[in-house]
Amino acid sequence: MAASLIRLHFHDCFVQGCDASILLDDSATIQSEKNAPNNNNSVRGFEVIDNVKSQVESICPGVVSCADILAVAARDSSVAVGGPTWTVKLGRRDSTTSGLSQAAANLPSFRDGLDKLVSLFSSKGLNTREMVALSGSHTIGQARCVTFRDRIHDNGTNIDAGFASTRRRRCPVDNGNGDDNLAPLDLVTPNSFDNNYFKNLIQRKGLLQSDQVLFNGGSTDSIVTEYSKSRSTFSSDFAAAMVKMGDIDPLTGSNGEIRKLCNAIN
Repeated sequence: MAASLIRLHFHDCFVQGCDASILLDDSATIQSEKNAPNNNNSVRGFEVIDNVKSQVESICPGVVSCADILAVAARDSSVAVGGPTWTVKLGRRDSTTSGLSQAAANLPSFRDGLDKLVSLFSSKGLNTREMVALSGSHTIGQARCVTFRDRIHDNGTNIDAGFASTRRRRCPVDNGNGDDNLAPLDLVTPNSFDNNYFKNLIQRKGLLQSDQVLFNGGSTDSIVTEYSKSRSTFSSDFAAAMVKMGDIDPLTGSNGEIRKLCNAIN
């Protein structure tokens, strides 16, 4: 679940801040962010967070927010698969609203080009180098065929032919055929948090278009090259960028609330 839990924190923070709004289910007053195009049938790990929350509540009721649990779970997930650790700031509170209407515009898409990714992360206070470092979380996890079908079938110049051929075996060209078949984002060490993601990009073996655009003759090629050569540089940059991401528009003081259940407002 490591990749999914890191992504959950990321998709939370990019929509109205790190406020656990992504965890809220549909209700009379809430339109759930889980229904956003970039989240639906894709974001997962909710039951892990609910389990953590129930155990924390039994020991220390009404104190630890779901937003903080998401932030800590992301850090612990990185550590569990050999990635860096960092000190998680605590004290976020939980939202009483959902940001469904903002989700489509605020979450990156697998189709995004480099300029779009740079501007989107910049709008959240994250610079280009931090965007590339955070993209390196794709050193773990999997993607559905529907997200990389176009890239592996369009015979583009920025994809290794053998890699494309291998991926086509479980991802046919026709929409609706194998849409949910999974492939690892990092084909070399899919369950280990390392810098192979960047080495793959240099070999034109990025799975998603939004991965390969980071190394495609543009302004970020030099950063990808640097990370491909130094796992330690990538790890320290990733850790620092995760701390900064966890700082996006938190609710503090008397704003928001501490939810009793992560999927519903009190």
